[in-house]
Amino acid sequence: MAEKIATQYGVNLGRVVNNHFTDGEFQPEIKETVRGCDAFFVQSLTPPSDNLLELLLLIDAAKRASAHYITAVIPYFGYARQDRKDKPRVPISAKLIANLLTAAGASRVMTMDLHAPQIQGFFDIPVDHLDSSTIFIPYIQKLGLDNPVIGAPDMGGSKRARSFAEPLQADLVICDKHRKRANQVDEMHLIGDVDGRDVIIVDDMIDTGGTICKAAEMMLEKGAKTVRAFCTHPVLSGSAHERIANSALEELVVCDTIPMAQKNPKINVLSVASLFANAIHNVYEYKSISSLFDVEEVS
Repeated sequence: MAEKIATQYGVNLGRVVNNHFTDGEFQPEIKETVRGCDAFFVQSLTPPSDNLLELLLLIDAAKRASAHYITAVIPYFGYARQDRKDKPRVPISAKLIANLLTAAGASRVMTMDLHAPQIQGFFDIPVDHLDSSTIFIPYIQKLGLDNPVIGAPDMGGSKRARSFAEPLQADLVICDKHRKRANQVDEMHLIGDVDGRDVIIVDDMIDTGGTICKAAEMMLEKGAKTVRAFCTHPVLSGSAHERIANSALEELVVCDTIPMAQKNPKINVLSVASLFANAIHNVYEYKSISSLFDVEEVS
């Protein structure tokens, strides 16, 4: 991802090496001067946790080398689902990571499609929250669907779905789901009409794929003509690939915020490198970030 962003921006990627010790400890080293520079470190917070630690160590190294401004570019902000205490004696992990990034010396954070947008409030430094709709909506427009309808996989995703429905001038449907435990949907009901429609489900991430696949199956049973899903972050854990390959989905369109370990004929990956490169350019030039998300409505 960092190489793609650097290419889109028109600069060479900075030189960094990881020195490893025999006990598993590692030490990132910046191999060029950053004194007085604006430094941008690209790292998605995917497992293992070494990815987070590497980012923190690089930020600390740049701060101690007198970098002028340090931006943590985090395409996928891991632990974003742990944004509150939903039961006793559990951490608010997203807040802890925000504290760690700030303590390490980050001046700014740039990320995309947080699971809960209010996580921005966990930071006392500026946060640029990029929106994948500027990548997905042009793709949807090129599909030329006759009668599209936008679907939210749960009540919490209705606002995100509406941000797609308005520029596409499409109706909105919502799946009302109930979980008894994490990653397992027990009940699902549809609010709205999909009969004879091309359904487009939008979400911020897809983990095990259970919700999306069950929603697609239910919508086809309700008379939908086709069902597609658009999810920014392809976490795809467990048997997600197999589940998607055997699902009723026409296709699953994702971004490359997380590297995919295997290919899947039903998954189409769109790059966000150009969007991040433009956002980095605007940050460096003190220009507007919101102007990057102006999407023209379908006439």
